[in-house]
Amino acid sequence: MEYKRGRYSWLLRPALIVYDLLVINFFAFYLLSLNEENLYFFSSEFFNNKNILYVIYSITLWLLSTHLLKFYGVYRYTSFLNILSLLVKQFLAFALIVFAFIGVFRSINLEVFTVLKYVLYSFILIGLVKILSYYALKKIRIYLKGNLRNVIVIGSGKGIQELKSIFNNEKELGYKIVAAFSDIKGDNINGTINDSLTYLKESNGIDEMYCAIDELTEKQINEFVKYSNINHCNIKFISNTSKLITKRLHTDYYNYLPVMSIQQVSLNTDVNKFVKRGFDICFSLIVLVFILPWVSIILFILIKMESKGPLFYRHKRNGINYKEFYCYKFRSLTVTKEFEGTYVKQDDIRLTKVGSFLRKTSLDELPQFINVLKGDMSVVGPRPHMLSYTDDYSKKIDKYNFIFRHHVKPGITGLAQIKGYRGEVETDIDIINRVKYDIFYIENWSLLLDLKIIFQTIINALRGEDKAY
Repeated sequence: MEYKRGRYSWLLRPALIVYDLLVINFFAFYLLSLNEENLYFFSSEFFNNKNILYVIYSITLWLLSTHLLKFYGVYRYTSFLNILSLLVKQFLAFALIVFAFIGVFRSINLEVFTVLKYVLYSFILIGLVKILSYYALKKIRIYLKGNLRNVIVIGSGKGIQELKSIFNNEKELGYKIVAAFSDIKGDNINGTINDSLTYLKESNGIDEMYCAIDELTEKQINEFVKYSNINHCNIKFISNTSKLITKRLHTDYYNYLPVMSIQQVSLNTDVNKFVKRGFDICFSLIVLVFILPWVSIILFILIKMESKGPLFYRHKRNGINYKEFYCYKFRSLTVTKEFEGTYVKQDDIRLTKVGSFLRKTSLDELPQFINVLKGDMSVVGPRPHMLSYTDDYSKKIDKYNFIFRHHVKPGITGLAQIKGYRGEVETDIDIINRVKYDIFYIENWSLLLDLKIIFQTIINALRGEDKAY
């Protein structure tokens, strides 16, 4: 997610969209005679007028094509050549859109030259305004000190030094370094990397953070990502330039310097989030209303008969963007306090007889539908790890993949679980494969895949699993 701040700059993109739509329809009305018998919009046959049909068609297809081609995805670090490339691609796409409309309505008799003149005139005006707005903002940043972004830089190394040089020397980009932190002492350093966390908590108005990802621990990354999410502050990562850029993170180029950010996966688009959240609410309500109450009564009696303690057990987990939350379970152990490294092992002495059955059938996870209804979890997603394991696991797998994994809500069940990678982590291969399946799920999500995973989870619970203890 790319957060945008500023008093008025956020209005620029909507204004350009409206302007572009007015231009293409203005020239269509005066250059293209789509229906000679009904040239006037206010005629008695208004709704049969091909002009009004073209207005609807052009607005719809323009918005769709610009979205797919990212025509309005112009940022302060975008180069002039990239803007020209966007204009050419959109010019060709729009020309095809216009000719497609004429092809559908064969009664329209227009010369090819007339249509090309319409598209060309439209794009001359659209391109001029797009380029003028691009350079106008640059001048505003240099001379009026407006449209600036306050940034902090965390870390050192070649990439970070190159980034600082770009920000300091190219004022037209509008980046203002308000603080720099590094564990290596040097000029203009405000403190260590750990000091930056204190600085962030006490400061306001930070728009972006640029972190040398290779110099950060998983715990530090957790804190930065959580701050970014809570405060709507963009977080971006600089890697050693000798390393390959990962496809897990979105990569932009500031001049020739690759700058990575957490990309919005298809699972996190507005439409897909709405669909998945709607499914989660409906599914969890069915479980919480028709299953959990009577199961809880039976288990309360059985659990109390065998051991002292509460019916439910809650433990902290990392959720989306490393946000901590309490995850609920039916208690299956005689000990309820969570210690570091306390994954339940086979024949664990803490496990009760009722608890063994609950874990074997995965019924101990049933209260987590409360977490789903609250919005902390999803029915299907990567399983949340214990806080004590998050840092350990991150050292054994690709750090980029671990960040990517925490950019979606955790689930009660997941692809890794139905493939057998659940419960105790005995070897490094277990956690590596678990994350591999989690990444595959995130990149290939669909509602059908969720249903398939839920169905397979029920089958596995009835059959029993080797690592369900």
